[in-house]
Amino acid sequence: MSSTILDTLVAEPPPLRLDDEGVVRIGGTRVTLDTVLLVFNRGCTAEEIVMKYPTLNLGDVYAVISYYLRHRTELDAYLDQRSRETTETRRFMEDRYPPDGIRERLLARKTP
Repeated sequence: MSSTILDTLVAEPPPLRLDDEGVVRIGGTRVTLDTVLLVFNRGCTAEEIVMKYPTLNLGDVYAVISYYLRHRTELDAYLDQRSRETTETRRFMEDRYPPDGIRERLLARKTP
């Protein structure tokens, strides 16, 4: 490549945004970073990820995967934190609304 072409290339930041709840989402979609990295780490390609989540843009998915591969330590720490938060929320909800006997409780509500 000539130096003039290199002078025109501009690196773009990854299409990540933090929502009001502190969750990282991809571009303008509601798809979370957690979701994309989970399926990527399970072996999905960028194309398969876009097939699973059609609101995503293929270029954005490649950019996110590239960013992840370059910043794996930081993003794995974020994923661990999100996993802990999800577990805590699930425990809180199960303590408050036990899943055992839910069918019976719902049926009891239905019967006058």
